[in-house]
Amino acid sequence: QVQLVESGGGLVQAGGALRLSCAASGRTFSSYAMGWFRRAPGKEREFVASISWSGGITYYANSVKGRFTISRDNAKNTVYLQMNSLKPEDTAVYYCNGARVKDAGPTPGNYWGKGTLVTVSS
Repeated sequence: QVQLVESGGGLVQAGGALRLSCAASGRTFSSYAMGWFRRAPGKEREFVASISWSGGITYYANSVKGRFTISRDNAKNTVYLQMNSLKPEDTAVYYCNGARVKDAGPTPGNYWGKGTLVTVSS
């Protein structure tokens, strides 16, 4: 079992930047992919970005490509999402996700954090 805790959400103006963090604990497996998903108000959950735990492979939704960067620090069991040039449509609850695979692409795994709210004002 893995517990995921997000942090770093908040209120920013359009064009601003924010960095989300996801800390993982539980130590039930050593190799897994992690990613970020989001749910905007009144919309379905969508994939944002993912990263293989040890392979260094990243994936991005087209809507965030070039603006968001996913990274990880294996020593800290933490995954980050650097969000630049934020747009109002980026407003959503962002969820950290873990998959019991080395490379998940846009497919979510079984482990979810509780989410952190990002609000981008116009």
